[in-house]
Amino acid sequence: QVQLVESGGGSVQAGGSLRLSCAASGYRFSRPCMGWFRQAPGKEREGVAAIDSTGSTSYADSVKGRFTISKDNANNILYLHMISLNPDDSDMYYCAAVNCPWGRPGLRQVLYDYWGQGTQVTVSS
Repeated sequence: QVQLVESGGGSVQAGGSLRLSCAASGYRFSRPCMGWFRQAPGKEREGVAAIDSTGSTSYADSVKGRFTISKDNANNILYLHMISLNPDDSDMYYCAAVNCPWGRPGLRQVLYDYWGQGTQVTVSS
């Protein structure tokens, strides 16, 4: 059974940084693709960053230059390093995964099969 467990969220002041982690277990994907998504109460969930099995990455325009997605393949941990945080980044952050021999899901959340429970990020001004 695939499990994704996020951690690293918290409260920071504007301009601060955080690193989110997502520990993945229980899967044997031939072509793992993973991503970070976020959602605020009452809003649509949106894609933040994604990384495919080749290490190719994609980012939402709103986080380019501030967020970096990376993956520790040996330990099956996905990271999201966030800097220059602002209050608009305050959301619940979710990690997601899918086996993607068919291509790159990128930030299209409907293409991901497995989701974590989320970790809250709160940025105060």
